[in-house]
Amino acid sequence: MGIVIAEVGENHCGDWDRAKELIRVAARSGADFVKFQLYDADDVAKNDPEREWFYRVQLDNKMWEELAALAIREGIRPLCTPWGVEKARIIHTVTPEAIKIASFHISDASLLRYVNQNFETVFISTGMATMDEIEAAVSLLDRVKTLYLLHCVSEYPLVPENVNLLVMSTLRERFGSRVRVGYSDHTIGIFTSVIAVAMGAEVIEKHITMSKSLEGTDHVLSADPDELTELVRQVRLVEVLKGCHEKRMTPQEMQMQRFMRERFSHGAKTSCHQ
Repeated sequence: MGIVIAEVGENHCGDWDRAKELIRVAARSGADFVKFQLYDADDVAKNDPEREWFYRVQLDNKMWEELAALAIREGIRPLCTPWGVEKARIIHTVTPEAIKIASFHISDASLLRYVNQNFETVFISTGMATMDEIEAAVSLLDRVKTLYLLHCVSEYPLVPENVNLLVMSTLRERFGSRVRVGYSDHTIGIFTSVIAVAMGAEVIEKHITMSKSLEGTDHVLSADPDELTELVRQVRLVEVLKGCHEKRMTPQEMQMQRFMRERFSHGAKTSCHQ
């Protein structure tokens, strides 16, 4: 069964009650992971126009521990993206099994080396990266037991003509059994995520929000609670519909085969006799 990651990111807007409610929403939807980001706003350039926003929405280490603990109590796995090795170490103390690497850190060799030594499952988005950069990252993560490459286009929101889902096939051909392939979705709505699963994505990452009208750039492309529930439902349905590669008849089909062949066999004999 494929994996659905509900990405909270900054969509709590610095309201920790909202962050906790988004965890509950993700758990009720049936998603597999609920994801946050861990960074230090002091690292943001002083002339960055969003610097104050980063201070507002950053998680401190204690809050990350509390949110992860709540997720576990609610029956959903916590996941986090670090901005650098220091934050990856903190994540490891709380959730040592799995970590998510953001697109813009795909070329951060020091972070990838630390992750390679300490995590068994790694999700890594490939937006803003060339194929050579992706290959270099995969090489650095050679000790990771389960590595997911998420096709991603870093536009917010992403327009349909730039989605390019066939890149997932390119990633499979390039890296073979070394990686599993998924899709990180920045389009509006859930249709693209569902199509990606039909095309073989083994993991879907989708931003979530309590309301698309909230402050911040990601809400418009995020799934609200109803959409997230429907996304998970449709992803699971597609997995059932895909079935397996073996051509086989169902018990009902075998009964229909006998019935139809007996019917037409009898009719053919009657016509010949006459």
